[in-house]
Amino acid sequence: MKFLLLSLAFAAGMLAPIQAGMNAKLGRALGDSFYAALISFVVGTLGLLLYGLVGRIDFSTIRHTGDLHWTIWFAGLLGAFYVTSTIILTPRLGATLTFTLVIAGQLAMAVLMDHFGWFGIQAQPFNWLRFAGVVLVTAGVVLIRKF
Repeated sequence: MKFLLLSLAFAAGMLAPIQAGMNAKLGRALGDSFYAALISFVVGTLGLLLYGLVGRIDFSTIRHTGDLHWTIWFAGLLGAFYVTSTIILTPRLGATLTFTLVIAGQLAMAVLMDHFGWFGIQAQPFNWLRFAGVVLVTAGVVLIRKF
């Protein structure tokens, strides 16, 4: 099971630059990154809806979202910011630099989230090995940017 989860994470990581490239191409064709992001989210929403219908997902659980703190809705805005940013950045910085920076930012925030146990994540203290990992990714950003 662990191997499957690790493989899924790796596959998701591999698909992110492909998505950014496709969305950037759409943005260039439309002449607007906003419309490309909007279309991307509409298609994604339709795909999830179709999956829910075909997979016979119980949509009644959605009603419980009203009980959540209002800030939880910002997750959708964060997703929109991420997708729109990659649409804008990928053609300008290239896929490698864009996603190296994205990964560096993700690692920096993930280390904080793990250390403090934010959002119900099991706390994992920050240590020198995690620090070394973040430093190595940051060094990767510098190397990719220089060369």
